[in-house]
Amino acid sequence: MSDECEMSYALPDFVEGLLQRGRGLGVVRALQDPRRSAVFVYDGIRRDWRWDQTDERSLYLARLVHDLDLSPMPIVDQLAGDEEACLRACEVLVLLALAGSGDAREGLRAYVRRGEHWVRVLESLSAGWPPAWWEDLGGVARARIGAEAELPWFSEPWTRFGIEVQSRPFVARPSLAGCSTAELLALLAGTRPEGATKVDALRVLNSREPAEGLLPLVPSLGTLGGNRPLPLLRRAVERLGPLAVPAAHVWAQEGRPWLAQLGADVLADHGGPEVLPGLVDELVEQWTAGAWCGPDRTARRLARFGPDAAGAVPYLRRFLLRTPHSYERTAYLEALAAIDRDGLEHVYTESLWDCEEMTRLLGINSAPTNLETLGRIAVLRDDPMETAEVKAAARARLVAPSGQLS
Repeated sequence: MSDECEMSYALPDFVEGLLQRGRGLGVVRALQDPRRSAVFVYDGIRRDWRWDQTDERSLYLARLVHDLDLSPMPIVDQLAGDEEACLRACEVLVLLALAGSGDAREGLRAYVRRGEHWVRVLESLSAGWPPAWWEDLGGVARARIGAEAELPWFSEPWTRFGIEVQSRPFVARPSLAGCSTAELLALLAGTRPEGATKVDALRVLNSREPAEGLLPLVPSLGTLGGNRPLPLLRRAVERLGPLAVPAAHVWAQEGRPWLAQLGADVLADHGGPEVLPGLVDELVEQWTAGAWCGPDRTARRLARFGPDAAGAVPYLRRFLLRTPHSYERTAYLEALAAIDRDGLEHVYTESLWDCEEMTRLLGINSAPTNLETLGRIAVLRDDPMETAEVKAAARARLVAPSGQLS
């Protein structure tokens, strides 16, 4: 989020606040009053309202500009700002060009010829546009690249233009892929191997069937300072699922914070009904503290208990409607579907306009069958800006339009 110390979100039941959060309802209301909503759309591009880098906004905002018939020229003008502002504008303009905006397309091409951050912009064009739209800029690239402080890192479009790119130094280590699982566990149990070698062993283990023999080794697999687990260890333990529960009871009593936390997480993920009250309390505490990062994991854990977790429903609904961390919205919707489906038909319908791809996918699969939802799904299927996954799901839903609440 840009200018975080100076920015605060508008209320979540106003168009401004809905758009800042990437909610589908914000789009629906903005379409009812395009003139008054335009300032909020442009503000969403000018300033980064995402709570976290995992949140998606570019397609959401590009679609708003397109559907509200707003001019792309203020966004083209934003290309002249600092690098972050330039790239936010670039992401939206790349999509608008796919939707047929000549001003967006020509504005970006002109920026490559004269703009300060042209390297990153040209890389975006090569990633998002057909080659015919940018290949003729090779001469511009060759003429300008010499003035850059360093060579580009990505191969496209530079190698196509005959421009050298940076090479990443690579130090080869012996591959452990040929080792048996028993040999990998023995390597992890040893005291001599370097941490990097043990991480390689964990990487190979994570590509195989879960190894229960890893469990007694877990307490010894911290980093050199003992402050955190080795990379990939948590993933290896998670893959063991309920098999890790007995050991987790012991780890949870450990004095080392990382091991105690790992044990507590395993118990929360796979424990029985005895952990449910603590999970509900955890969600309540997260809401009270305004903790927007992390409640999604609590929600997924609560979903395991189905209707028995009814005490969490009011807080799951609050998080769903109010969180600015749009990436987590899908987890709240999935948890509500597992615990209490009341009213979800409306939520799934709204999700068809959401900023998050995963939330739109939930909407496509589960929204009730009526003219409004099927019409919107058809729009998503045919939208040149939309992701391939969403378009494929939309095509499948329209072939079998009855859908399924899930």
